[in-house]
Amino acid sequence: MLGNFSYCNPTKLYFGDESLDYLNTELPKYGKNVVLIYGGGSIKKNGIYDAVVKILKDNDKNVAEIAGVMPNPTVDKLYEGVETARGHQADLLLAVGGGSVCDYAKAVSVSVNCDEDPWEKYYLRFEEPDCETLPVGCVLTMVGTGSEMNAGAVITNPKTKQKIGHVFADEKIMPKFAILNPKYTLTLPHYQMVAGIYDIFNHICEQYFSGDDDNTSDYISEGLMRSVVHASRIANENPQDYEARSNLMWAATWALNTLVSRGKSTDWMVHMLGQSVGAYTDATHGMTLAAVSLPYYRYILPYGVQKFKRFAVNVWDVNPEGKTDEQVAKEGLTAMESWMKELGLVMNITELGATEDMIGGIADGTLIMPGGYKVLNREEIINILKESL
Repeated sequence: MLGNFSYCNPTKLYFGDESLDYLNTELPKYGKNVVLIYGGGSIKKNGIYDAVVKILKDNDKNVAEIAGVMPNPTVDKLYEGVETARGHQADLLLAVGGGSVCDYAKAVSVSVNCDEDPWEKYYLRFEEPDCETLPVGCVLTMVGTGSEMNAGAVITNPKTKQKIGHVFADEKIMPKFAILNPKYTLTLPHYQMVAGIYDIFNHICEQYFSGDDDNTSDYISEGLMRSVVHASRIANENPQDYEARSNLMWAATWALNTLVSRGKSTDWMVHMLGQSVGAYTDATHGMTLAAVSLPYYRYILPYGVQKFKRFAVNVWDVNPEGKTDEQVAKEGLTAMESWMKELGLVMNITELGATEDMIGGIADGTLIMPGGYKVLNREEIINILKESL
């Protein structure tokens, strides 16, 4: 492993089909005023809302709610949440939902006591909070983002067609605790399930496809990727398989809690491309990643042949005998493509609502990251997006 790094992750995890009981352990650590944050109302249909509210009441908490957090949380929704949390004098933000709800809670956390516009401060200037932040807890109902154990928060500005993520530098922004009950994921529609599965897988890819050194993080990543592929095939056939869904939930957390990024430069260009597509289409995040991945990876493959060859052999069991390194590497991406189609992922941005006349704007909204095997220019981004159509 090359370079120097630090690693700290203070989030406490409670995992399993009885994990919600541990909310009783966490709530006494915080003040009386809790803001309950959730999305479109599915938690009211499946009983999770009632179970959480009962525990809050049993712990004598004074509860305010922020409902209707959308899959791509907007800056206007952020402003609304900040006002609610301020008015309630919140002591704890409790996010119940998927990654977008957890992301949103962290964005509210860093904004409540900040006098500046959070969009300008955190998403355009990428500054760090210099104000007191609020603690966040998560009850996870959908897996994919890993937001339950990291300091990232993605917010969309529909007016400027920008979808931007800020991974905050201070570990205090990470959730203080997260409750992971795999049973809560069993009611997800198939489309959302497989989108989350690809989000998990691509998070690992974004960190894996960088660097040339012998790095322990890459060995961990290969194991995680194999686990995701194995569990995904079982869950795709039987979404009610608890073991497969529990393995996917655990893999999602470890895919993006910063562990496998240690000693790595990391890439993140698939996310930058996908997020820009999402800003124009409001499409499901995991599907935007799926739609742009293969055109991007096939473009950068010549610049990172050895890692793509390793990916083919160690993740997809491609036999390298009698083949050139490039042939093996390409076979790996073909195997990945077959798996993606097997799951039923969206394979092009046209299906997500993108059109050719949007390409220039999507390219302009794509942040260029320097950590992968090729630093792209605008023309290359446009060509990759055209291939993604």
